[in-house]
Amino acid sequence: MRKSLRGQVDPFIVMDVMEAAARAEAKGRHIIHMEVGQPSTPAPEGARRALAAALEQPLGYTVALGLPALRQGIADLYRRWYGVDLDPARVVVTPGSSGAFILAFSALFDAGDRVAMGYPGYPSYRQILRAMSLEPVGIPTRPEDRYQPRPADLPDGCAGLILASPGNPSGTVLRADELRALSDAAQAKGMALISDEIYHGLSYADRCHSALEVTDEVFVINSFSKYFSMTGWRVGWMVVPPDHVRTVERLAQNLFICPPHASQVAALAALDCTGEADANLAVYAENRRLMLDGLPRAGFHRIAPPEGAFYIYADVSDLTDNSLNFAAEILEKAGVAVTPGLDFDPERGARTLRFSYARATADIAEGLRRLAEFMAAR
Repeated sequence: MRKSLRGQVDPFIVMDVMEAAARAEAKGRHIIHMEVGQPSTPAPEGARRALAAALEQPLGYTVALGLPALRQGIADLYRRWYGVDLDPARVVVTPGSSGAFILAFSALFDAGDRVAMGYPGYPSYRQILRAMSLEPVGIPTRPEDRYQPRPADLPDGCAGLILASPGNPSGTVLRADELRALSDAAQAKGMALISDEIYHGLSYADRCHSALEVTDEVFVINSFSKYFSMTGWRVGWMVVPPDHVRTVERLAQNLFICPPHASQVAALAALDCTGEADANLAVYAENRRLMLDGLPRAGFHRIAPPEGAFYIYADVSDLTDNSLNFAAEILEKAGVAVTPGLDFDPERGARTLRFSYARATADIAEGLRRLAEFMAAR
């Protein structure tokens, strides 16, 4: 059968790395996973208990925008975390943040529109845009800017701007004044602003700032995947301006019907489990400390300052100009799975790697030992 041109997107390389690691494990090898941004911890206990109790009742369709109690709970979270008084009517529960991006791009852009984002950045931004006949436009960022775009760098002729704080793969965070300056610059150029805040709650110094603290003219996207350790539950959310709610609702009705009811039940209970989530953050903080000490000792010296999330982005141009082959060599010889930078920056990513420290501390320590041994023998 015929194939659409827009369907020919690039692979999500980290998923290919996971598959290669799984093949190695099927042959009996023990692999340390530093490739994927997936917490090793389960969903909060309260979330699991709430779902178990709910299984005795029918779990059918909910309204397209999500359970009203969950939308209210998310609005309450913004009051606690950011001091933002948010109308729950503006909250849209989605099938993961991926579903939120599909809804946002559908609501904001028309086929052929150009949408800007910083490079390096989350690869699925580019591929979802291409699958929707939209054109991703990369903004090359600099280590001295913490791999975040500057207002002066915003290109002309773009319909939208995607920001991410903490960033993936860099883990760097935008300050409130930086968010305001970028928001103002985007508005001056007529660019719709989308703020990816999926790693909020995972920061190691000052708290993360939401774009909602500086503007209401923004689509804010978040998820229960990272801070709440609920990657496989596929439940996220989006906050949209009041005049976009009905548009997004009509799209959600037709594209998804509703988010998974079971996941929404668990997510509502998870909102009361921040103590457990903060305990997980303490594990990531220790893992980060080990990585910042161990990676330079192993020979990976040029790294972005990881202020949030659970990643370290390393410039390895002194070691290779082919990060894809280098990552494959590390997996084969060291038994450590890492992600080539080509996933995040198609222009300069051949000279970078991303290391995730989302796993258990013992795994991180063992991975660093293996990396040091591999590099010493290389």
